[in-house]
This record gives sequence, C-alpha cells and structure tokens, in this order.
Amino acid sequence: QLETLEQEEQECLELRPHPTVKTTHIVSHEHGMTVTRTLQEGEAEPQSLGFSYSRAKLRGLLLEGASLLLLRLLARRQTMPPDLVFPAMNTEGDLCTSSY
Repeated sequence: QLETLEQEEQECLELRPHPTVKTTHIVSHEHGMTVTRTLQEGEAEPQSLGFSYSRAKLRGLLLEGASLLLLRLLARRQTMPPDLVFPAMNTEGDLCTSSY
C-alpha cells in the first residue's frame, strides 16, 4: 500500500511587472490531509488559504507522484483495465477524478 505523506508543487509565472508564484503544500495526518495554497504576486504579501479533507473523502486518492508510478506500472504490464478512474486533486487543491 502506497500512501502520499507530503507533496509540494510550485508554479512560477514570469509576468512583468508582477511575477507570480503559486505553491501548493499537501500533508497527510491521522485524520486526513491538509492543503495549504499560497499565492504571491510581485512584491505583495503572500496570500495563504488552508483547508483539510477527511480520510473518508480521500479514500483511493491518487496524487501526482502515485499517478506517475501507476502509469509506469501499466506501461510495463502493457495492459489497461477498462474504466480506470481514481479520486484526484486538481491544481487548486479541489477534489476531482482522474481517468486513464
């Protein structure tokens, strides 16, 4: 059983005159996961938003790292089960589905 304990992704947009940095930090804990999103535009103070999901809502969740491992496994086996769908998280930290 693979489980994501922590994940961080950073997106930088070099837009003049205000470059933008967006960071999403996901941490697993005993009750579920906490997502913290931070947005900084230019020299302005960073704006943060944090929220959590319960373990029940995250059952079967496939984050980016686990998704890459699954894709490699499927490629190695050269097989694709029909209608393979997992709960996932989009770039905003919202729950969605990922279909393969």
